[in-house]
Amino acid sequence: MSHHNEIFLDHASTTPVQPDAYGLMVPYFGNHFASPGTSYEMGQRSKRAVEQARLRVAQLIGARPVEIIFTASGTESNNMAVLGAAYALQSKGRHIITSSIEHACVLNTCRHLEKNGFRVTYLPVDENAVVDISALEEAICDDTILITVMHANNEVGTIEPIGEIGKIAREKGICFHSDAVQSAGKIPVAVDDLQVDMLSIASHKIYGPKGVGALHIRTGTTIEPILFGSDQERGLRPGLLNVPAIVGFGMACEIAGRDLETNMIKIKTMRDSLEQQILQRIEGATINASGADRLPHISSISFAGVTADSLAANLDAKDIFVSSGSSPVPSKKQISHVLAAMHVDFQRAHGTLRISLGWENRDREVAKTVNRLEESIARIREFSRSIDKSEFCIFTFEDKEAAASAEKVLKDKEFVFTLTAKPEAVMQFTGSHIALACMTSDRQKIGGILGENGIDVAGTHTIRPQCRTTTKKEQAFWAKVEEIKKG
Repeated sequence: MSHHNEIFLDHASTTPVQPDAYGLMVPYFGNHFASPGTSYEMGQRSKRAVEQARLRVAQLIGARPVEIIFTASGTESNNMAVLGAAYALQSKGRHIITSSIEHACVLNTCRHLEKNGFRVTYLPVDENAVVDISALEEAICDDTILITVMHANNEVGTIEPIGEIGKIAREKGICFHSDAVQSAGKIPVAVDDLQVDMLSIASHKIYGPKGVGALHIRTGTTIEPILFGSDQERGLRPGLLNVPAIVGFGMACEIAGRDLETNMIKIKTMRDSLEQQILQRIEGATINASGADRLPHISSISFAGVTADSLAANLDAKDIFVSSGSSPVPSKKQISHVLAAMHVDFQRAHGTLRISLGWENRDREVAKTVNRLEESIARIREFSRSIDKSEFCIFTFEDKEAAASAEKVLKDKEFVFTLTAKPEAVMQFTGSHIALACMTSDRQKIGGILGENGIDVAGTHTIRPQCRTTTKKEQAFWAKVEEIKKG
Protein backbone atom coordinates (compact mmCIF):
# COMPACT_ATOMS: atom_id res chain seq x y z
CA MET A 1 0.00 0.00 0.00
CA SER A 2 1.97 2.99 -1.29
CA HIS A 3 1.83 6.59 -0.12
CA HIS A 4 4.39 7.45 -2.83
CA ASN A 5 7.29 9.20 -1.05
CA GLU A 6 5.14 10.32 1.87
CA ILE A 7 5.54 8.82 5.33
CA PHE A 8 2.21 8.58 7.13
CA LEU A 9 2.66 8.22 10.89
CA ASP A 10 -0.81 9.18 12.13
CA HIS A 11 -2.59 5.82 12.08
CA ALA A 12 -4.27 6.55 15.41
CA SER A 13 -6.17 9.23 13.51
CA THR A 14 -7.15 7.17 10.48
CA THR A 15 -5.82 4.53 8.10
CA PRO A 16 -5.86 3.91 4.35
CA VAL A 17 -8.40 1.38 3.08
CA GLN A 18 -7.13 -2.19 2.92
CA PRO A 19 -7.01 -3.14 -0.82
CA ASP A 20 -9.05 -6.32 -0.28
CA ALA A 21 -11.70 -4.35 1.58
CA TYR A 22 -11.83 -1.75 -1.18
CA GLY A 23 -12.15 -4.43 -3.85
CA LEU A 24 -15.07 -6.05 -2.05
CA MET A 25 -16.87 -2.70 -1.76
CA VAL A 26 -16.82 -1.76 -5.44
CA PRO A 27 -19.77 -3.90 -6.70
CA TYR A 28 -22.03 -2.40 -4.04
CA PHE A 29 -21.64 1.05 -5.56
CA GLY A 30 -22.92 -0.27 -8.90
CA ASN A 31 -24.39 -3.69 -9.71
CA HIS A 32 -25.52 -4.45 -6.15
CA PHE A 33 -26.89 -1.02 -5.24
CA ALA A 34 -30.36 -1.99 -4.02
CA SER A 35 -31.56 -1.32 -0.49
CA PRO A 36 -31.11 -4.24 1.91
CA GLY A 37 -34.54 -3.47 3.33
CA THR A 38 -36.39 -4.60 0.20
CA SER A 39 -37.81 -8.06 -0.36
CA TYR A 40 -36.82 -8.58 -4.01
CA GLU A 41 -33.63 -10.40 -4.98
CA MET A 42 -31.48 -7.33 -5.68
CA GLY A 43 -32.19 -6.04 -2.20
CA GLN A 44 -31.65 -9.45 -0.66
CA ARG A 45 -28.15 -9.58 -2.17
CA SER A 46 -27.34 -6.38 -0.30
CA LYS A 47 -28.90 -7.77 2.85
CA ARG A 48 -26.82 -10.94 2.68
CA ALA A 49 -23.68 -8.84 2.25
CA VAL A 50 -24.60 -6.74 5.30
CA GLU A 51 -25.22 -9.83 7.41
CA GLN A 52 -21.91 -11.35 6.31
CA ALA A 53 -20.20 -8.12 7.39
CA ARG A 54 -22.06 -8.21 10.70
CA LEU A 55 -20.70 -11.70 11.31
CA ARG A 56 -17.15 -10.58 10.51
CA VAL A 57 -17.37 -7.58 12.86
CA ALA A 58 -18.78 -9.79 15.62
CA GLN A 59 -16.01 -12.36 15.21
CA LEU A 60 -13.31 -9.70 15.66
CA ILE A 61 -14.55 -8.92 19.17
CA GLY A 62 -15.96 -12.32 20.18
CA ALA A 63 -19.59 -11.24 20.01
CA ARG A 64 -22.76 -12.62 18.42
CA PRO A 65 -23.86 -11.07 15.10
CA VAL A 66 -27.26 -10.13 16.56
CA GLU A 67 -25.41 -7.95 19.09
CA ILE A 68 -23.85 -5.70 16.40
CA ILE A 69 -25.54 -2.44 15.42
CA PHE A 70 -24.04 -0.55 12.47
CA THR A 71 -23.56 3.21 12.85
CA ALA A 72 -21.85 5.96 10.87
CA SER A 73 -18.77 6.27 13.12
CA GLY A 74 -17.15 5.52 16.43
CA THR A 75 -18.45 8.88 17.63
CA GLU A 76 -22.03 7.89 16.86
CA SER A 77 -21.52 4.52 18.55
CA ASN A 78 -20.28 6.24 21.71
CA ASN A 79 -23.14 8.73 21.67
CA MET A 80 -25.66 5.94 21.14
CA ALA A 81 -24.25 3.94 24.04
CA VAL A 82 -23.97 6.76 26.59
CA LEU A 83 -27.15 8.65 25.74
CA GLY A 84 -29.15 5.49 25.03
CA ALA A 85 -28.23 3.86 28.35
CA ALA A 86 -28.73 7.08 30.34
CA TYR A 87 -32.23 7.62 28.93
CA ALA A 88 -33.22 3.97 29.32
CA LEU A 89 -32.04 3.75 32.93
CA GLN A 90 -32.87 7.21 34.28
CA SER A 91 -35.81 5.88 36.28
CA LYS A 92 -33.28 3.87 38.34
CA GLY A 93 -30.79 6.68 38.83
CA ARG A 94 -29.00 9.58 37.18
CA HIS A 95 -25.35 9.05 38.10
CA ILE A 96 -22.71 8.21 35.47
CA ILE A 97 -19.01 7.42 35.93
CA THR A 98 -16.41 8.04 33.25
CA SER A 99 -12.71 8.90 33.13
CA SER A 100 -10.98 12.24 32.71
CA ILE A 101 -9.13 11.02 29.59
CA GLU A 102 -12.02 9.90 27.40
CA HIS A 103 -12.36 10.94 23.78
CA ALA A 104 -14.22 14.22 23.28
CA CYS A 105 -17.27 12.41 21.92
CA VAL A 106 -17.76 10.73 25.32
CA LEU A 107 -16.76 13.72 27.47
CA ASN A 108 -19.02 16.12 25.57
CA THR A 109 -21.91 13.65 25.70
CA CYS A 110 -21.49 13.42 29.47
CA ARG A 111 -21.40 17.21 29.74
CA HIS A 112 -24.61 17.37 27.75
CA LEU A 113 -26.23 14.94 30.18
CA GLU A 114 -25.03 17.04 33.12
CA LYS A 115 -26.99 19.95 31.68
CA ASN A 116 -30.06 17.72 31.67
CA GLY A 117 -30.12 16.59 35.28
CA PHE A 118 -27.53 13.79 35.34
CA ARG A 119 -24.50 13.69 37.65
CA VAL A 120 -21.16 12.63 36.23
CA THR A 121 -18.00 11.58 38.09
CA TYR A 122 -14.77 11.97 36.10
CA LEU A 123 -12.21 9.49 37.40
CA PRO A 124 -8.59 10.61 37.81
CA VAL A 125 -5.64 8.79 36.24
CA ASP A 126 -2.03 8.33 37.33
CA GLU A 127 1.11 9.59 35.56
CA ASN A 128 0.76 6.73 33.03
CA ALA A 129 -2.88 7.57 32.27
CA VAL A 130 -4.19 4.48 34.09
CA VAL A 131 -7.64 4.90 35.63
CA ASP A 132 -7.74 4.81 39.42
CA ILE A 133 -9.76 1.68 40.32
CA SER A 134 -10.08 2.68 43.98
CA ALA A 135 -11.57 6.02 42.91
CA LEU A 136 -14.04 4.10 40.74
CA GLU A 137 -15.16 1.93 43.64
CA GLU A 138 -15.54 4.97 45.89
CA ALA A 139 -17.56 6.81 43.23
CA ILE A 140 -20.20 4.07 42.86
CA CYS A 141 -23.41 4.92 44.68
CA ASP A 142 -26.99 3.70 44.81
CA ASP A 143 -28.08 5.66 41.74
CA THR A 144 -25.09 4.85 39.50
CA ILE A 145 -26.55 3.56 36.25
CA LEU A 146 -23.66 3.64 33.79
CA ILE A 147 -19.86 3.35 33.71
CA THR A 148 -18.12 4.31 30.46
CA VAL A 149 -14.33 3.98 30.29
CA MET A 150 -12.26 3.66 27.12
CA HIS A 151 -10.37 0.44 26.47
CA ALA A 152 -7.22 2.26 25.34
CA ASN A 153 -6.34 5.93 25.15
CA ASN A 154 -6.09 7.48 21.71
CA GLU A 155 -3.35 9.98 22.63
CA VAL A 156 -0.82 8.07 24.72
CA GLY A 157 -1.89 4.48 24.03
CA THR A 158 -2.46 3.34 27.63
CA ILE A 159 -4.56 0.17 27.88
CA GLU A 160 -7.02 0.50 30.75
CA PRO A 161 -7.96 -2.30 33.21
CA ILE A 162 -11.32 -2.81 31.53
CA GLY A 163 -11.73 -6.44 32.62
CA GLU A 164 -11.36 -5.37 36.25
CA ILE A 165 -13.80 -2.49 35.80
CA GLY A 166 -16.23 -4.81 34.02
CA LYS A 167 -16.13 -7.26 36.92
CA ILE A 168 -16.93 -4.48 39.40
CA ALA A 169 -19.76 -3.18 37.22
CA ARG A 170 -21.28 -6.63 36.81
CA GLU A 171 -21.14 -7.35 40.54
CA LYS A 172 -22.92 -4.05 41.19
CA GLY A 173 -25.45 -4.53 38.40
CA ILE A 174 -24.27 -1.38 36.59
CA CYS A 175 -24.34 -1.07 32.80
CA PHE A 176 -20.79 -0.86 31.43
CA HIS A 177 -19.68 0.62 28.10
CA SER A 178 -16.18 0.84 26.68
CA ASP A 179 -14.86 2.80 23.72
CA ALA A 180 -12.60 0.35 21.85
CA VAL A 181 -12.27 2.47 18.72
CA GLN A 182 -8.49 2.70 19.14
CA SER A 183 -7.86 -0.87 20.32
CA ALA A 184 -10.09 -3.16 18.26
CA GLY A 185 -8.08 -4.77 15.50
CA LYS A 186 -4.79 -3.66 17.11
CA ILE A 187 -4.80 -5.91 20.19
CA PRO A 188 -7.06 -8.83 21.21
CA VAL A 189 -10.51 -7.56 22.17
CA ALA A 190 -13.10 -10.02 23.49
CA VAL A 191 -16.33 -8.67 24.95
CA ASP A 192 -16.75 -11.61 27.34
CA ASP A 193 -13.24 -11.25 28.77
CA LEU A 194 -13.73 -7.51 29.20
CA GLN A 195 -17.20 -8.08 30.76
CA VAL A 196 -18.68 -5.13 28.87
CA ASP A 197 -22.35 -4.61 28.11
CA MET A 198 -21.56 -2.29 25.18
CA LEU A 199 -18.44 -1.74 23.08
CA SER A 200 -17.79 0.82 20.32
CA ILE A 201 -15.55 0.27 17.29
CA ALA A 202 -14.86 2.15 14.04
CA SER A 203 -13.95 1.02 10.54
CA HIS A 204 -11.43 3.68 9.51
CA LYS A 205 -9.07 2.87 12.39
CA ILE A 206 -8.49 -0.67 11.07
CA TYR A 207 -7.99 -0.08 7.34
CA GLY A 208 -11.68 0.01 6.53
CA PRO A 209 -13.61 2.85 4.88
CA LYS A 210 -14.65 6.01 6.67
CA GLY A 211 -18.29 6.62 7.49
CA VAL A 212 -19.13 3.38 9.30
CA GLY A 213 -18.78 2.05 12.83
CA ALA A 214 -20.49 -0.41 15.10
CA LEU A 215 -21.85 -0.68 18.61
CA HIS A 216 -21.89 -4.05 20.33
CA ILE A 217 -24.90 -4.33 22.67
CA ARG A 218 -24.90 -7.47 24.78
CA THR A 219 -28.14 -9.46 24.64
CA GLY A 220 -30.35 -8.31 27.52
CA THR A 221 -28.93 -4.77 27.60
CA THR A 222 -31.59 -2.15 26.94
CA ILE A 223 -30.93 1.32 25.52
CA GLU A 224 -33.19 4.01 24.10
CA PRO A 225 -32.77 5.13 20.49
CA ILE A 226 -31.28 8.59 19.98
CA LEU A 227 -32.34 8.82 16.32
CA PHE A 228 -35.88 8.18 15.12
CA GLY A 229 -37.22 6.81 11.88
CA SER A 230 -37.91 3.31 10.57
CA ASP A 231 -36.97 0.02 12.19
CA GLN A 232 -33.51 -0.57 10.73
CA GLU A 233 -30.90 -2.05 13.07
CA ARG A 234 -33.46 -3.29 15.61
CA GLY A 235 -35.06 0.14 15.68
CA LEU A 236 -31.95 1.69 17.24
CA ARG A 237 -30.32 3.22 14.17
CA PRO A 238 -32.79 4.29 11.46
CA GLY A 239 -31.75 5.29 7.96
CA LEU A 240 -30.67 3.44 4.86
CA LEU A 241 -27.58 1.37 5.58
CA ASN A 242 -24.32 2.37 3.90
CA VAL A 243 -23.90 -1.04 2.28
CA PRO A 244 -20.55 -0.48 0.48
CA ALA A 245 -18.93 0.88 3.66
CA ILE A 246 -20.39 -1.88 5.83
CA VAL A 247 -19.11 -4.54 3.42
CA GLY A 248 -15.64 -2.96 3.49
CA PHE A 249 -15.76 -2.69 7.27
CA GLY A 250 -16.56 -6.37 7.58
CA MET A 251 -13.64 -7.38 5.38
CA ALA A 252 -11.29 -5.04 7.26
CA CYS A 253 -12.34 -6.74 10.52
CA GLU A 254 -11.68 -10.18 9.07
CA ILE A 255 -8.21 -9.17 7.85
CA ALA A 256 -7.40 -7.39 11.13
CA GLY A 257 -8.31 -10.53 13.08
CA ARG A 258 -6.36 -12.77 10.73
CA ASP A 259 -3.18 -10.67 10.88
CA LEU A 260 -3.53 -9.47 14.47
CA GLU A 261 -0.56 -11.26 16.05
CA THR A 262 1.79 -10.63 13.12
CA ASN A 263 0.94 -6.94 12.99
CA MET A 264 1.22 -6.50 16.76
CA ILE A 265 4.77 -7.86 16.77
CA LYS A 266 5.87 -5.95 13.67
CA ILE A 267 4.40 -2.60 14.70
CA LYS A 268 5.55 -2.81 18.31
CA THR A 269 9.08 -3.62 17.15
CA MET A 270 9.09 -0.52 14.94
CA ARG A 271 7.56 1.60 17.72
CA ASP A 272 10.18 0.45 20.23
CA SER A 273 12.98 1.10 17.73
CA LEU A 274 11.62 4.59 17.07
CA GLU A 275 11.54 5.42 20.78
CA GLN A 276 15.00 3.97 21.47
CA GLN A 277 16.58 5.94 18.62
CA ILE A 278 14.92 9.15 19.77
CA LEU A 279 15.98 8.72 23.38
CA GLN A 280 19.56 7.93 22.33
CA ARG A 281 19.93 10.80 19.87
CA ILE A 282 17.70 13.64 21.08
CA GLU A 283 18.33 15.24 24.43
CA GLY A 284 15.26 16.24 26.42
CA ALA A 285 12.94 13.62 24.89
CA THR A 286 10.41 11.85 27.14
CA ILE A 287 8.11 8.93 26.29
CA ASN A 288 4.72 9.53 27.89
CA ALA A 289 2.98 6.61 29.66
CA SER A 290 6.10 4.50 29.20
CA GLY A 291 5.37 2.69 32.48
CA ALA A 292 1.97 1.44 31.30
CA ASP A 293 0.80 -1.41 29.11
CA ARG A 294 0.34 0.40 25.80
CA LEU A 295 -1.11 -0.17 22.36
CA PRO A 296 1.66 -1.30 20.01
CA HIS A 297 1.20 1.46 17.44
CA ILE A 298 1.06 4.67 19.52
CA SER A 299 4.00 6.66 20.86
CA SER A 300 3.45 9.96 22.66
CA ILE A 301 6.77 11.80 22.88
CA SER A 302 7.52 15.15 24.52
CA PHE A 303 10.49 17.22 23.39
CA ALA A 304 11.87 19.96 25.64
CA GLY A 305 12.45 23.37 24.11
CA VAL A 306 10.13 23.04 21.11
CA THR A 307 6.44 23.37 20.35
CA ALA A 308 4.71 20.40 18.82
CA ASP A 309 2.99 22.33 16.04
CA SER A 310 6.29 23.79 14.83
CA LEU A 311 7.97 20.41 14.99
CA ALA A 312 5.08 18.82 13.08
CA ALA A 313 5.37 21.58 10.46
CA ASN A 314 9.06 20.74 9.97
CA LEU A 315 8.17 17.09 9.46
CA ASP A 316 5.30 17.99 7.15
CA ALA A 317 7.70 19.95 4.93
CA LYS A 318 9.54 16.65 4.38
CA ASP A 319 6.26 14.76 3.78
CA ILE A 320 6.30 13.07 7.19
CA PHE A 321 2.88 13.29 8.81
CA VAL A 322 2.31 13.07 12.57
CA SER A 323 -0.18 14.47 15.07
CA SER A 324 0.75 17.53 17.11
CA GLY A 325 -2.31 17.45 19.36
CA SER A 326 -5.75 16.00 20.03
CA SER A 327 -7.45 18.98 18.41
CA PRO A 328 -7.42 19.70 14.66
CA VAL A 329 -6.66 23.35 15.51
CA PRO A 330 -4.31 23.28 18.50
CA SER A 331 -4.35 26.34 20.73
CA LYS A 332 -1.24 27.63 22.46
CA LYS A 333 -3.41 28.51 25.43
CA GLN A 334 -4.53 24.94 26.00
CA ILE A 335 -2.91 21.58 26.38
CA SER A 336 -4.25 18.11 25.80
CA HIS A 337 -6.78 17.12 28.47
CA VAL A 338 -5.10 13.71 28.60
CA LEU A 339 -1.65 15.13 29.34
CA ALA A 340 -3.21 17.54 31.83
CA ALA A 341 -4.88 14.62 33.63
CA MET A 342 -1.47 12.91 33.76
CA HIS A 343 -0.04 16.08 35.38
CA VAL A 344 2.39 16.66 32.51
CA ASP A 345 3.75 20.18 32.91
CA PHE A 346 2.65 22.91 30.49
CA GLN A 347 5.91 23.27 28.53
CA ARG A 348 6.42 19.54 28.12
CA ALA A 349 2.81 19.09 27.02
CA HIS A 350 3.22 21.77 24.34
CA GLY A 351 6.20 19.89 22.94
CA THR A 352 4.36 16.59 22.56
CA LEU A 353 3.90 14.68 19.31
CA ARG A 354 1.86 11.54 18.79
CA ILE A 355 3.50 9.20 16.30
CA SER A 356 1.38 6.20 15.37
CA LEU A 357 2.53 3.45 13.05
CA GLY A 358 0.78 1.06 10.70
CA TRP A 359 1.67 -2.28 9.17
CA GLU A 360 2.65 -0.62 5.90
CA ASN A 361 5.39 1.49 7.53
CA ARG A 362 9.01 0.37 7.16
CA ASP A 363 12.19 0.55 9.24
CA ARG A 364 13.75 2.98 6.76
CA GLU A 365 10.82 5.35 7.31
CA VAL A 366 11.42 5.21 11.05
CA ALA A 367 15.10 6.01 10.49
CA LYS A 368 14.27 8.93 8.18
CA THR A 369 11.78 10.29 10.70
CA VAL A 370 14.33 10.20 13.54
CA ASN A 371 16.90 11.97 11.33
CA ARG A 372 14.41 14.70 10.49
CA LEU A 373 13.34 15.05 14.13
CA GLU A 374 16.92 15.42 15.31
CA GLU A 375 17.71 18.03 12.64
CA SER A 376 14.49 19.99 13.18
CA ILE A 377 14.70 20.03 16.97
CA ALA A 378 18.28 21.30 16.86
CA ARG A 379 17.26 24.12 14.50
CA ILE A 380 14.16 25.08 16.51
CA ARG A 381 16.11 25.13 19.77
CA GLU A 382 18.86 27.25 18.25
CA PHE A 383 16.31 29.72 16.94
CA SER A 384 14.48 29.85 20.29
CA ARG A 385 17.71 30.59 22.14
CA SER A 386 18.61 33.33 19.67
CA ILE A 387 15.36 35.27 19.82
CA ASP A 388 14.69 34.71 23.53
CA LYS A 389 11.70 37.06 24.04
CA SER A 390 12.59 39.44 21.23
CA GLU A 391 10.56 40.11 18.13
CA PHE A 392 11.19 37.99 15.05
CA CYS A 393 10.09 37.85 11.44
CA ILE A 394 7.72 35.37 9.84
CA PHE A 395 7.66 34.63 6.11
CA THR A 396 4.41 33.07 4.93
CA PHE A 397 3.93 31.15 1.70
CA GLU A 398 1.09 30.24 -0.62
CA ASP A 399 1.85 26.52 -0.46
CA LYS A 400 3.91 23.92 1.35
CA GLU A 401 6.27 23.44 -1.57
CA ALA A 402 7.41 27.06 -1.35
CA ALA A 403 8.06 26.74 2.39
CA ALA A 404 10.05 23.55 1.87
CA SER A 405 12.05 25.16 -0.95
CA ALA A 406 12.79 28.17 1.27
CA GLU A 407 14.29 25.91 3.92
CA LYS A 408 16.36 24.10 1.31
CA VAL A 409 17.99 27.22 -0.15
CA LEU A 410 18.72 28.69 3.29
CA LYS A 411 19.92 25.49 4.94
CA ASP A 412 23.65 25.97 4.37
CA LYS A 413 23.71 29.75 4.80
CA GLU A 414 24.70 31.68 7.91
CA PHE A 415 21.21 32.45 9.19
CA VAL A 416 19.40 31.45 12.33
CA PHE A 417 15.97 30.33 11.15
CA THR A 418 13.45 27.53 11.36
CA LEU A 419 10.32 26.32 9.69
CA THR A 420 7.38 26.70 12.01
CA ALA A 421 3.64 26.44 12.16
CA LYS A 422 2.02 29.67 11.07
CA PRO A 423 1.46 31.66 14.31
CA GLU A 424 -2.11 32.21 15.46
CA ALA A 425 -1.59 35.95 15.12
CA VAL A 426 -1.31 35.60 11.31
CA MET A 427 -3.57 32.59 10.87
CA GLN A 428 -6.17 34.75 9.11
CA PHE A 429 -3.89 35.12 6.10
CA THR A 430 -4.39 32.52 3.40
CA GLY A 431 -1.73 30.09 2.26
CA SER A 432 0.30 27.27 3.72
CA HIS A 433 0.18 26.45 7.43
CA ILE A 434 3.97 26.16 7.30
CA ALA A 435 5.92 29.40 7.71
CA LEU A 436 9.57 30.38 8.09
CA ALA A 437 10.78 32.25 11.17
CA CYS A 438 14.00 34.23 11.19
CA MET A 439 15.75 37.04 13.04
CA THR A 440 14.27 40.42 12.20
CA SER A 441 17.74 41.65 11.30
CA ASP A 442 18.01 38.95 8.60
CA ARG A 443 14.65 39.66 6.99
CA GLN A 444 15.97 41.69 4.04
CA LYS A 445 18.79 39.30 3.17
CA ILE A 446 16.57 36.25 3.41
CA GLY A 447 13.87 37.94 1.36
CA GLY A 448 16.42 38.69 -1.34
CA ILE A 449 17.71 35.10 -1.43
CA LEU A 450 14.20 33.71 -1.69
CA GLY A 451 13.44 36.10 -4.54
CA GLU A 452 16.64 35.16 -6.38
CA ASN A 453 15.59 31.52 -6.20
CA GLY A 454 12.10 32.17 -7.51
CA ILE A 455 10.37 31.40 -4.22
CA ASP A 456 7.23 33.47 -3.85
CA VAL A 457 6.57 34.94 -0.43
CA ALA A 458 2.93 35.56 0.49
CA GLY A 459 3.81 38.04 3.23
CA THR A 460 6.25 39.05 5.92
CA HIS A 461 5.11 39.61 9.47
CA THR A 462 6.90 40.99 12.51
CA ILE A 463 5.89 39.05 15.59
CA ARG A 464 5.92 41.09 18.78
CA PRO A 465 3.84 40.82 21.96
CA GLN A 466 1.13 42.12 19.65
CA CYS A 467 1.45 41.02 16.05
CA ARG A 468 2.21 43.60 13.41
CA THR A 469 1.82 42.79 9.72
CA THR A 470 3.81 44.64 7.08
CA THR A 471 1.69 46.44 4.53
CA LYS A 472 1.95 45.87 0.79
CA LYS A 473 3.61 49.29 0.50
CA GLU A 474 6.28 48.29 3.04
CA GLN A 475 6.81 44.98 1.28
CA ALA A 476 7.29 46.80 -2.03
CA PHE A 477 9.76 49.16 -0.38
CA TRP A 478 11.92 46.30 0.94
CA ALA A 479 11.76 44.57 -2.43
CA LYS A 480 13.01 47.78 -4.04
CA VAL A 481 15.87 47.95 -1.53
CA GLU A 482 16.93 44.44 -2.50
CA GLU A 483 16.85 45.36 -6.18
CA ILE A 484 19.08 48.38 -5.55
CA LYS A 485 21.53 46.21 -3.58
CA LYS A 486 21.76 43.76 -6.46
CA GLY A 487 22.36 46.65 -8.91
